[in-house]
Amino acid sequence: MQKFSRSGKSTNIRIYLLTSLLGIAVTVMTPAVHASEKTSGKPAQVMTQGINHLGLAVSKLDQSVRFFTDTLGWQLKGGVPSYPAKFVSDGKLFITLWQAKDPEKAVAFNRKTNIGLHHLALTVDSFETLDLLHQRFVNTPGVVIEFAPELNGKGPTKHMMIREPSGNRIEFAHNPPKG
Repeated sequence: MQKFSRSGKSTNIRIYLLTSLLGIAVTVMTPAVHASEKTSGKPAQVMTQGINHLGLAVSKLDQSVRFFTDTLGWQLKGGVPSYPAKFVSDGKLFITLWQAKDPEKAVAFNRKTNIGLHHLALTVDSFETLDLLHQRFVNTPGVVIEFAPELNGKGPTKHMMIREPSGNRIEFAHNPPKG
């Protein structure tokens, strides 16, 4: 063990403490690296395979279910009445809709001040489908249209944003094939 002296000829204790503390700070702030990255120098293999399901808290369970089934054509896949929750699917995506315990006291999400799901984005097969959905939303009680179908940036993608009856933001987009 090295001894410390005030003369400066040995390691200065202040420098030692400072570098020790900095070493701890650097260690704490350095992101963890997966073991395979340390040994191979290559990024870790992707360990996920897409979304299993998405859970949304809703204030109006029945209206939200009708929005997905009646307006979008999704299928009701079941539910848990005691929770209460209902499950809907378009055949590719599975969504769990959970009723908020006290909808009157529920705090609406604000995309600029809250942490959480900003919006769900769903793909549609054509611009015509996007326009058809817009017309359905105009006639669906409880749906708020944030913006009608428009170009996303300079295009060619077109999209629109709505709030389903419980207030969850959903974007619908069509990305035309390139070529």
